[in-house]
Amino acid sequence: MAAQAETHPEIGFIGCEVFENGIVKLLGEISRRQLANVRIYADDARPLLAALAPHSISRIFILFPDPWPKARHRKRRLIAPATLDRLAEIMTDRGELRLATDDPGYLSCMLEQATMHPALAWTARRPADWRARPTDWPATRYEEKARKAGRIPAFLRFVRRPRLAV
Repeated sequence: MAAQAETHPEIGFIGCEVFENGIVKLLGEISRRQLANVRIYADDARPLLAALAPHSISRIFILFPDPWPKARHRKRRLIAPATLDRLAEIMTDRGELRLATDDPGYLSCMLEQATMHPALAWTARRPADWRARPTDWPATRYEEKARKAGRIPAFLRFVRRPRLAV
């Protein structure tokens, strides 16, 4: 997030993180880079999503969310129909949703849920479109950790379909 905020000082960024170590690291980067365009929500993103105005967010990154691999915990996954509905509400027309995971089971779930959502269009046209991280999408610590462990990340991009004029 700090790299994105530094590259785009004209854009406001909101980071949601539940883990203290991630928050501390981001605060350090914000201070080191002297960034004034980052705000941190130190909790699960869902309450923040509920408070955001419709059509107010143009790009959303959900990077390596907890896959909750046990069947009894899957209801806790962030990428779910209710969350996608809310994301579609707050996204601008042609806004972007970017998802990343290194968990094959969660990747299948993300693809199933997001490709079925009527407001979202998957931008991939060939396998390389989701196998390689786009150049304007900086690497994360989680991506590096996954690669070191031999897990292959996937990078999914969806665009908010324009709303129909009434």
